[in-house]
This record gives sequence, structure tokens and C-alpha cells, in this order.
Amino acid sequence: MKNIFRILIILMSLAINAQHQKSRQNAEIYKNPIFAGDYPDPSIIRDGEDYYIVHSSFNYYPGLLIWTSKDLVNWRPITHALKKSVGSVWAPDLVKYNNKFYIYFPANNTNYVVWADTINGPWSDPVDLKIGSIDPGHFVDNKGNRFIYFSNGSYVPLSKDGLSVTGKEIHAYDGWKIPREWSIECFCLEGPKMIKKGEYYYLTVAEGGTAGPATSHMVISARSKSPFGPWENAPNNPIIRTNDSSEKWWSKGHASIIDDVKGNWWMVFHGYENGYYNMGRQTLLQPIEWTKDGWFKMKEGIKTEDEIKKPVGQSIKSDFKLSDTFTGTQLNQQWQFFDEYDSQRITFSSNGIKIKGKGKSIGESSPLLCTPSDHSYRAEVEVEIEGNGSAGLVLFYDTKLYTGIAFDKENIMAILRVWQFPTEKGVNKRHLFLRLEKKEQVVNMFYSMDGKGWLKIENSAEVSSFNHNVLSGFMSLKLGLSSVGEGSVTFRNFVYRPK
Repeated sequence: MKNIFRILIILMSLAINAQHQKSRQNAEIYKNPIFAGDYPDPSIIRDGEDYYIVHSSFNYYPGLLIWTSKDLVNWRPITHALKKSVGSVWAPDLVKYNNKFYIYFPANNTNYVVWADTINGPWSDPVDLKIGSIDPGHFVDNKGNRFIYFSNGSYVPLSKDGLSVTGKEIHAYDGWKIPREWSIECFCLEGPKMIKKGEYYYLTVAEGGTAGPATSHMVISARSKSPFGPWENAPNNPIIRTNDSSEKWWSKGHASIIDDVKGNWWMVFHGYENGYYNMGRQTLLQPIEWTKDGWFKMKEGIKTEDEIKKPVGQSIKSDFKLSDTFTGTQLNQQWQFFDEYDSQRITFSSNGIKIKGKGKSIGESSPLLCTPSDHSYRAEVEVEIEGNGSAGLVLFYDTKLYTGIAFDKENIMAILRVWQFPTEKGVNKRHLFLRLEKKEQVVNMFYSMDGKGWLKIENSAEVSSFNHNVLSGFMSLKLGLSSVGEGSVTFRNFVYRPK
């Protein structure tokens, strides 16, 4: 009997050790994406042992949410750098220069810069550089002079403070010639990012088009002993590309390369997930290595979808989540309004967030949005209407396409591809609970009188086509809260659960 007892103890000990070993191994690996959901055009820097990243924020305000990390995998949001609406914000470039931080970005057919003395802000209002083109990439020559490359392969000089353009555009780079037989969207040279390593400047760009066929987007590298060229294209271009539509990650491109605190090198880029195009472009991370003749390439034997050994660094904790009681005194960082952030529309209290009605439809209402990070999920919220208005819980692509459930003081309304109609008449309630349940690409809609017993309406939606290849605009499917018409809507207890 004693022997059996000893054997049981040994087996239990082995099982516990195996579990601890598995936990240690899991802590040392990661799987892409590092940002799930719509986080395109990543721009990243390292400042000592801290990493900072920012993404395109398009028509969502406040915009340019900055995140920080110690290990390139676990991220915590810091602040939005852009409060003032200047249009659709594309591919930004985050920079630290002379102990100040800058973000350069295109919007509304020009380019802007915001700056701050510390990464936490406060950040300045946007300064118009009064120059066209897109995808600015800041760089400094060996004399400390500042410049910006643009997507057309040209650069312009900047003032010492980085807040104005001081000369004309000079063309310096033509890109890498894509074989004609490849299936791409367009040549579309984009996203220039430059680093200096050893005696060379390395220019990393995207080509092939950010959408279209899965095989379009790609990462191209070139180098020169001068930041102004002439540029020599890498012999192993493209550095990374989706080769076939059977792969998990499509349209891989728009990369920045960065070294970690141990001297290892990484590529941060974006891609669409096969089957989930409407989630937008998600942020991906993969190790690179340098060849003996001074070029970089993807590390051998590692695919984007693999389990990958994590960079060395502390895993910071983040309290970022989509669920929100709405009892704070300011807008939490997961939320952005479409088209504009108007603080006069919002009232904060311990009773929830009250949003003044706007427009005659959800598309006109600048709904409050957040970015879902899962294929399937449930979202629900408690809602109370004042005045003659309506409230909605929707999946929102843009002002011309959204779907979900809404109600006014009389009826429950279904919204199918913008078509809105009463589906449950004569409910006559101003205080209700709304729920959306998304399972893969099908969305079911519910309401409740008390938040406990839920009633499914007869209408459901299929949303796989709510994506850029169908609709253009580079948007994704966001969860939204709308306040429409004359009156206001109070939202409480928003709950998001992956399924």
C-alpha cells in the first residue's frame, strides 16, 4: 500500500512539473497577431528598453492611439495623440528626435505633424506641412538634418524643429520591379521607413497594393551609403509576401524593422486574416536575420502563423478591454467616434455615458466605436432614451453600410445593410438592453426588458462582404453605439465576450 501511495505522489509530482514546464514554454512563445483586429500600418520605435507603436486611425477620433511594450508582444495603450479632426488619417510615422516625439501622417490631401515633449503627452494640435503625397517616413542624415520620404520615392527637407517643409521634393527611389506574371493589385510604392545600420542606410517599403489579391502586398528592401541614394535593391526581394491564397495571412506588407534590447532584429507589419477580411489589417511580428553581405531576410524556418519564440523582455500587464461600465469621468481608450470627437455631445456620470443625438440616421450620427478582436463574440449594452431619438447597437463599416439593432420610444428596429425598419412594433419602452451575437460571419440580434430574459428578433445578418475589397475605404467592421435624432441616449454596462 505504501508503494502505491509513493507511486501516486511521484506521478502527481511529474504531472505538476509537466504543467509548470508547459506554462514556462507558453510564456516564452507567441502567436500572431500581436494586435488582433483593425490595427494597420504599424510604425514602431524603441526608446531604451521601451517600445512604442502607432497605427493608421482613419476616420476614428480621438485618433493615433500610442501603445507601449517591454517585449514587442504584450502592449498597453498610453494616449491618443490626435484629438482634432483633420480627415482620414493614413500611415503615420512615429519618431523620437532630440528628446521630443513626433508623429507625421497624411490626411485630407496634405501631411501633418503632432509633437510632444514626452510620449504621454500632452500632444500638440496638428501642424499642416502643406505638402501632398502619402506615407511620410522621417529620417536624419549624418549631419543631423531632417527629411521626409514619401510613397512616390521622393524626399523633402524639414526645418530643424520638424514642423515645416523647407524645400522642394527630390525623387530618389523607383522601387523594385514586380514580375508582370504575379497577381497584384498595383505597383503602389508605399510606406517608406529608414534605418541606419553600419555603413548603410536601409529603406524598407511596401509594394503591390495593400488589398486586392491575397498575393498583392509585399515588403521590399533597398540600401545605400547615403540616405539620398542611389539605392540598391536587395537580391532577396521581396523580403516577405503571401505566396498563395491558401495561407493564413494575406497581403503581408507595410513593414518596419527594429532591434530589441538584446540585439535581435524583428519585422513589424500587417496582414489580412484568411476568412476574416472584415476584421481589417492586423499587426504581425516576425524575426529577421542579417546575412554576411549586409542584407536582412526573414529568419529561416519560421512562418507567420507559427508559434514563435518571444523577444526577451518584461511582459507588462495591460488593463485594456472592450467591456466598459461607462461610469468614469472620461472616454476610455477603446472608444472612438466616427468622423469627429465632439466633447460637447458627451456627459459623464456614475449613471453612464450620455450622448446627445445627431443626424437622421446612424450613418449621420458619428457613432461611438470600438475594435473587436475575435472572430465570434457577444456584445450587449443597457440603453435609455430621452426625447425623440433612437439608440442602436451596430456593426459599423462606414456611413453608408452598417447592420444591427435599434429602438425608439415605440418600436424595435432591425438594420440590414442600412435598411432600417420596425421589426417589433409597439414595445413602447425607453429603457432596454440590446445584444449582438456574431458567430463567424452571421450576426443575430436580441433585446431584453430586464437584461435577463432575451428575445431574438426574426432578422439576422451576414457580414463577410463588409470589407475593403468590396466597399473600398480601408475600413473594418467595428462595434458601435449610436444616438440619433432629437434627444439623447445614455449607455451603461457595455459587455464584450469572445465566443
